[in-house]
Amino acid sequence: MSDAAVKMEKESFWERNRKSSGYLLKKMTRQTVYKIIRAFLLFGMCFLILQPILNKISVSFMEERDLYNNTIISVPEHFTTQNYFLAADLMDYGKTLINTIGVSLTIALLQIAVCTLVGYGFARFEFPLKKMWFVCVLLVIIVPPQTISTSLYLHFRYFDIFGIIGAIRGEGINLRGSKLPYYLMSAGCMGLKNGLYIYMIRQFFRNIPKELEEAAYVDGCGIFSTFARIMLPDATPILTSCFLFSFVWEWTDSFYAKMFMGNTRLLARELSMIADRVNQYVSLVVGDRTGASVAYTSCMISTGMLMVIVPLLILYLFAQKGFVESISSSGIKM
Repeated sequence: MSDAAVKMEKESFWERNRKSSGYLLKKMTRQTVYKIIRAFLLFGMCFLILQPILNKISVSFMEERDLYNNTIISVPEHFTTQNYFLAADLMDYGKTLINTIGVSLTIALLQIAVCTLVGYGFARFEFPLKKMWFVCVLLVIIVPPQTISTSLYLHFRYFDIFGIIGAIRGEGINLRGSKLPYYLMSAGCMGLKNGLYIYMIRQFFRNIPKELEEAAYVDGCGIFSTFARIMLPDATPILTSCFLFSFVWEWTDSFYAKMFMGNTRLLARELSMIADRVNQYVSLVVGDRTGASVAYTSCMISTGMLMVIVPLLILYLFAQKGFVESISSSGIKM
């Protein structure tokens, strides 16, 4: 360390501030005020996100009499775990959880597989009406699926392939009530949020230098070999992001589950019916013909909601490192 640096360290803050005509004090004041404001904003955002969840956790451990006690705010006076056992029984939680994991996992893998191929094709190849097809991808992102719900219902209620099935059987096949429509839509890139995945993957592949592919072609690799051995390993970050997004959205989706998979018990669908089942339980088992109270129904909905999101929180705890790395390397702004 030089003599000048040692001398500067020995000088007091106010001496250095005097020599800088007050600039050092102004700079430190601005930095301190900025840190305080940032801390308040971050605390406020965290509070807005966590406070409703903390309230639901508190309510889920309360007995019904605590729900009407004005002196109880967050800490239950009569602690109970019976709400969780009842919610698990009403939703058939064990079987429903396994079904949801199976459907969400397979659908997410299928969506990422087909969306990766389509996104890579848009990024690297030229084909007729390419811009028009990409506009269709954007429309899949913009147009909500509820606007085409009637068409989807009729299409899979009377499913036919170029009139062949109708010519043989006299009418189409009713695919509602099975998982097949869900898988067919995902395989055709028309599943939940598929347009967004295609767009994200396309943008990622466009940022990879073409020289990598050209070098692979010179070394004798074909198109598919280059894609599998060169491009896919580089695309791991964006594929991780899209897979996690797809898995979470499929986990919480109730629109397609209600429309197509009426015979398959999924957590999101069971949660939407828990209020009616609580009323039936109170009327038939407890013997109260008036049904469950509003407060108790809300308590059971909160309990069921926590049981639905807990597996996602566990998934995030294990995948947070890879997820954060994929977000930062793919350049997605959250």
